[in-house]
Amino acid sequence: MKSEDTNKRFDLELQRLEKRLDEIVVVCRQLQEENQSLKQRQDSLIEERAKLLQKNEQVRSRVEAMINRLKALEQLQ
Repeated sequence: MKSEDTNKRFDLELQRLEKRLDEIVVVCRQLQEENQSLKQRQDSLIEERAKLLQKNEQVRSRVEAMINRLKALEQLQ
């Protein structure tokens, strides 16, 4: 009888552990998907930032060129 009780407890504990392991597997998969999504978002933001920096540099160059032309016009007058 004692052996049966021990076996039942062992089986219940094993089932509990299996259930917990299944839950952990689900969480791991969710985290992997979230991680992949975050990596893609990061790549997208890095690309967007690079484009904005390039655009900012172009605008800065154009403004500097306009300032230089205005200074040149002032010197002519």
